[in-house]
Amino acid sequence: GYLVERAGIVSRLFFAIRLASHKLPASMAVAALITCALFSTATGIIGAVVTLMGLLAWPAMIKAGYDKKFSSGVICAGGCLGILIPPSIMLIVYSVIAQLSPLRLFAAAIFPGLLLAGLYITYSIVLAYLNPKIAPKPPKEEIPAPSIIVKEILVSFVPLFSLILLVLGSILGGLATPAEAAAVGAFGALILSYVYKSLKWKNFKESVFLTAKTSAMIMWLFVGSWTFSSVFSYLGGHEVFEHFFKSMNLAPWQFLVITQIIIFILGWPLEWTEILIIFVPIFLPLLDLFGVNPYLFAMLIALNLQTSFLTPPMAMSAYYLKGVQSKNVELLEIFKGIIPFLGIVIFAMFLMYIFPGIALWLPETLFA
Repeated sequence: GYLVERAGIVSRLFFAIRLASHKLPASMAVAALITCALFSTATGIIGAVVTLMGLLAWPAMIKAGYDKKFSSGVICAGGCLGILIPPSIMLIVYSVIAQLSPLRLFAAAIFPGLLLAGLYITYSIVLAYLNPKIAPKPPKEEIPAPSIIVKEILVSFVPLFSLILLVLGSILGGLATPAEAAAVGAFGALILSYVYKSLKWKNFKESVFLTAKTSAMIMWLFVGSWTFSSVFSYLGGHEVFEHFFKSMNLAPWQFLVITQIIIFILGWPLEWTEILIIFVPIFLPLLDLFGVNPYLFAMLIALNLQTSFLTPPMAMSAYYLKGVQSKNVELLEIFKGIIPFLGIVIFAMFLMYIFPGIALWLPETLFA
């Protein structure tokens, strides 16, 4: 993921998708969202996606006459897909905390991630169709010939997309461990950057350093989560919560609604790491009590944690964008642009509860 980012491959990807989608309303927003979704499969870190797209796609949309609030919402919401679409760091941490298979979690997250990205794209297209001023179509003189568009897609989009399919496919198909597949992905990114002549020695060293830094962060999250869970369980905290929820005589759907509301509210002041490490372990022992599938619960949490990056005052995606566009957009404008996408996340959670196969069909099919 860091190699793809530092080698400038994402900028080529955004340009290719932008050309391919030029006939759609809000074509640049669609291109930004698709790029975010694809880049999310290369890196599970939200800050990297939002920051890069904030430097790459946001200025291009503003230059094309897009509304600032709409553009900000697209970048912040699309960047948050990195915490959901595999291989997500959040899912890796969750697998350790809940003692679930990371491969099943990856499989369970693919369709919810695609669903959420698809809802974002649909909303953008419909909004631009109803209000063309919010996302003007590109002038005809800026649209290259079809042959150039096809060439750019083949050169920039197909290789990276094939690499992503190779990495995820080898993991889910049982052909390689996640570590082995990551090595193949890194090697493929090096080859692409060599072909594009875009990776410098300095950027390569930065990629290695950032990879080590991120890995160390994940390991310390493991230490923190296990320490908290052990102390909490030793002091009898799980029994207290179990007796409390038993006394309420809740139906399974009521338990799910209450837990998701709690997670949603916690997302206002806290980041996803604190929520996962401190609060999710409290609910996990109650899943058997209420007959809730642990992988469905994990996907509801994963969708819900999207909101922790989108809800003020700790909407980190908004601050990432503000950090790279501090003089060009106000924080309040970013928050206003994010609000519709918050509603879309909640709608996606509702759909997944009504149709749990969105999350459960693929892992049950692959690992039956």
